Amino acid sequence: MVADATSLSPARALGSVLVTGAGGFIGSNLVEHLVRGGARVKAFVRYNSRNDFGRLELLDPEVRSEVEIYAGDLVNPEAVFGAVAGCDTVMHLGALIPIPYSYQHPREYVMTNVTGTLNVLEAARRVDVRRLVHVSSSEVYGTAQTVPISESHPLNAQSPYAATKIAADQLALSYWASFELPVVVVRPFNTFGPGQSARAVIPTLITQALSRDIVEIGSLTPTRDFLYVADTAAGMARGATASGVEGQVFNLGTGTEISIGRLAEQIFELVGASPPVVEAAERLRPPGSEVERLVADASKARELLGWEPAVPFEEGLQRTIEWVKLVLPSFKPELYNT
Repeated sequence: MVADATSLSPARALGSVLVTGAGGFIGSNLVEHLVRGGARVKAFVRYNSRNDFGRLELLDPEVRSEVEIYAGDLVNPEAVFGAVAGCDTVMHLGALIPIPYSYQHPREYVMTNVTGTLNVLEAARRVDVRRLVHVSSSEVYGTAQTVPISESHPLNAQSPYAATKIAADQLALSYWASFELPVVVVRPFNTFGPGQSARAVIPTLITQALSRDIVEIGSLTPTRDFLYVADTAAGMARGATASGVEGQVFNLGTGTEISIGRLAEQIFELVGASPPVVEAAERLRPPGSEVERLVADASKARELLGWEPAVPFEEGLQRTIEWVKLVLPSFKPELYNT
């Protein structure tokens, strides 16, 4: 068993853990965090004819060898039940997440994010799991009406994606109220780090700064609260191990916001580039859909989960830049500004 003594006991206490969405950026980091902590991990990935396990393919082989892969589709209740069976803890990250795609194909988001979550909840109820951590998104809050954003902030969907995440959250919480299914909801703010696709804003800016004379991006004025992926994974794990927190919602964030324009400047400083930046029309959200401001109040997570971010923002950026430099040829140029 691969283990890191600093996190061994909490993860081992989870028993057998199912991670849905395990092939994604955050999911694969959570899998690694749990395995290194001593947990037995089953990774639910979407079946495909290539037998491709997504970002799990990039894990240290020693970690990867400890993971049981279960391929299926969240929309299939039989597949979901088969994955949940035999597990003590469920970490539900599986979802469709690219916001621009949700404008084009909202039905897919409803099927995966809402119906898929319903299938996970039903399976967890039948198996009688000890804890289900449902992973939400800061997008459910929409543009901040009060700052920092606490868990009691109104929910305001400004995209089809956000609407499906709100629906999934409420379903999960209803299963605690109705059936006493031990659910905890965690809402990470904007996660970043090595391994993230070029569709996200930070790797988009880095890849363009390293490979183009002009950087194309969407609106420069929105602000975001960026959280390093290892801290996100640690917060999710604490949501699964902390006692007496069933039925509650927890923000995971730093409490610090930065505008996209200032973010671009900081990345350029770190990579030693100074390209001009232009707003790309195809990158802009519809006017009523743009979330202008997100910054977390994560005091509840600090107090009740015993969690707080450990990786400073600039250090996380530097780690991400070094990773992008290594893999830059594998990025698809057409995705740099989508």
